[in-house]
Amino acid sequence: MRRVFADTLSWFALFVPTDEWHERAGSFDLADVALVTTEEVLSEFLPDRKVEVVIQSHQSFLAGLALYERRPDKQYSLVDCISMNVMRQRNIREILTHDRHFSQEGFARLLDRRA
Repeated sequence: MRRVFADTLSWFALFVPTDEWHERAGSFDLADVALVTTEEVLSEFLPDRKVEVVIQSHQSFLAGLALYERRPDKQYSLVDCISMNVMRQRNIREILTHDRHFSQEGFARLLDRRA
């Protein structure tokens, strides 16, 4: 698979329909492309979209791993466990997902099919 780095301009071009590069970016076939980016690039793009990027640290990784190891029966992913810890630390109770694992931990799924 071909790897292509996506900088801040890339994300705007791909996801903002009014961006001057949107049409050109949409003309590329990304089917066999793995996009690579950095937290720093996301921190430039996402705040303009009212999104806060929580930077991963070794401590957040270890805390997520600890939760992952305490829940072997749940089939959680490590990323889910890290996200759950961030949500708890910031007192966030709702998540924009339909992933049932978050309900199992007491979070409200905003994309719950039963709602």
